[in-house]
Amino acid sequence: MSNPMLPKLVRFQRPDRALPWARPDRATEAAVFGTDLAGYEAALADLDRQRDEAADRLAADAGVADRLRRLPFTAGERIVAIGESTTADRLSWFEVLRTLIDRHRPDLGLELINLAVSGASTTGTLAGLAGIRRQPADRVFILLGGNDIQRCGVDGPRLVSEAETERNLRLLRERASGDAAHWIWLTPPPVDEAAVAAFPFFGGAGLHWSNDDVRRTAGAVRRIAGDRDLVIDTSPAVTGPESLLEDGVHPQAATQAAVAGLVLDALTR
Repeated sequence: MSNPMLPKLVRFQRPDRALPWARPDRATEAAVFGTDLAGYEAALADLDRQRDEAADRLAADAGVADRLRRLPFTAGERIVAIGESTTADRLSWFEVLRTLIDRHRPDLGLELINLAVSGASTTGTLAGLAGIRRQPADRVFILLGGNDIQRCGVDGPRLVSEAETERNLRLLRERASGDAAHWIWLTPPPVDEAAVAAFPFFGGAGLHWSNDDVRRTAGAVRRIAGDRDLVIDTSPAVTGPESLLEDGVHPQAATQAAVAGLVLDALTR
């Protein structure tokens, strides 16, 4: 019997990043998800199709096509993304952006590397600093903090304290890449607190996210960003409860595409 959770698990979990010592082949990854190779490859193919369709819908917009022509990248740049599930998502804004560039600006010859790991906190990302530094980048996209603000109960402590989140982000900015790298920060997207409370694996397990914590994290990002850094507010992409999955935290595929559009707009403004 097929696992009804398989599409969501494959969408957000990347065994090659969370378990870098595991054998790097699809049969091993399929076993991690508790399925066979055929089931895993079918799930991957469906997600690839959804990502490609999202990119095609964006590219059909004349404004997006114009922004793709005006991208400020230099040929051959290496672009790295650091983050958690919002970026690790196989339908994420970064994967849509990669698809757009591959299809519409192959002349740039860019190398886009997604290092995001679902569930990562700023502390966990900082602990993996050595792996990030092994991928020297010309530009770094970073979207972190959404897991730091997870609370054990509505009035409970954060998973990572506010001060520690700011410290970790500052250290990542200082140490994750060379001085010449351009940094692009994305603020964590808003959440649907009612949906979080109703979701059995979040609210039902005593876990809580709040938009006050989201806003405070966005404020920390703006304080840390350097003079040459770009900060992109993702909140306009979240227009209501329908913008998020049933858990109230993860963006819908259409929301991810909207974030990709915001990124293109900010890069070419």
